[in-house]
Amino acid sequence: MAAGAPRIFVSHLAGVPVFDPVGDQVGRVSDLVAMLRVGRRPPRLLGMVVEVLSRRRVFVPMTRITGVESGQVITTGVVNMRRFEQRPTERLVLGELLDRRVRLVGADGQEGEEVTVLDVAIQQLPARRDWEIDKVFVRKGKGGVLSRKGETLTVEWSAVTGFSLEEEGQGAESLVATFEKLRPADLANVLHHLSPKRRAEVAAALDDDRLADVLEELPEDDQIEILGKLKEERAADVLEAMDPDDAADLLSELPEEDQERLLTLMQPDEAADVRRLLSYEERTAGGLMTTEPIVLRPDATVADALARVRQQDLSPALAAQVYVCRPPDETPTGKYLGTVHFQRLLRDPPFTLVSSLVDSDLPPLGPDTPLPAVTSYLAAYNMVAAPVVDESGSLLGAVTVDDVLDHLLPEDWRETEFHEEGTGHGR
Repeated sequence: MAAGAPRIFVSHLAGVPVFDPVGDQVGRVSDLVAMLRVGRRPPRLLGMVVEVLSRRRVFVPMTRITGVESGQVITTGVVNMRRFEQRPTERLVLGELLDRRVRLVGADGQEGEEVTVLDVAIQQLPARRDWEIDKVFVRKGKGGVLSRKGETLTVEWSAVTGFSLEEEGQGAESLVATFEKLRPADLANVLHHLSPKRRAEVAAALDDDRLADVLEELPEDDQIEILGKLKEERAADVLEAMDPDDAADLLSELPEEDQERLLTLMQPDEAADVRRLLSYEERTAGGLMTTEPIVLRPDATVADALARVRQQDLSPALAAQVYVCRPPDETPTGKYLGTVHFQRLLRDPPFTLVSSLVDSDLPPLGPDTPLPAVTSYLAAYNMVAAPVVDESGSLLGAVTVDDVLDHLLPEDWRETEFHEEGTGHGR
């Protein structure tokens, strides 16, 4: 665990207010959502169930929570207002783990005395945004939470048994847990070779972010099949979790009425990015770009830029440079001023303003630039990503080399790769 990282017992979070970054209350914590793992590995905390002011219970992922204390929870302010629905691999921490009868595990691995779970503690992992349940507060004897009889003690999650997934467990939950450490491309390979029925079961058991990552690596036929078997609201959630350019590529394969129905169910700001991408021809810079590059204002510092580059959910190509623009910071931005490359950020002091480091000689691409010209641009300037700017000078997004390769390779390259891997001749 990270040095000094606070450990918080979940009973202290029940009912605490949830605030957005400016201090306005969003709602109150109703429960926490965890995903159990195979054996005695600590469960991963997925997010919180928040009761908003309308008394609707919504799900807030831990990736959108910036502060967790006993007296309050701070979010990024982005809250999906759809009603929370529990999924097969998820467990409600307050509702399902507390008051449970479990057994202590001895040093020899044998089950011992039965105890009652009074509370569990969560802690953030070092240098990551992931949270785990790492401690269990239990009472010996048959007394529950209200009982004052029996010794109480706090033990490691691995020191109790009774609510983890078993190694021999059947169903999608165990399968998902077994493949938890696979890269998205490798898990996509597994899904590709499953039967349609089993593929749908596993997709239903994956959380939105994981399924989104996997969908991006699957052939189009598999993507369409899986998306079509999800409930429409869940499908919209998964599309929101995908990179906007990948979501647009997937939606472009659907009939227009299905496209519009799913876009309407998506959050307006997420849908706006995808609609914008759908308005461009597929094999142009506008059709290839992502709308979520790293954008900084001129008064940002090198330290600010490096903090953004370090975000673990960024692809290496997007992390290779930052784009300096006038406000607004979201694409389409204000006037595009230039690009700062990652290597340049490493050569200058942290307090240096990025506006003094911009490479303003590098010409941006227009959104209508055809694919061959985009390819030549990346090769000529030795770039892994390139800015896309409209006629008014606003940054629209960035084209990355992986998206260019995706369109240069044969249309069935993913299926060919999976077939080769399945026969033992893959990478």
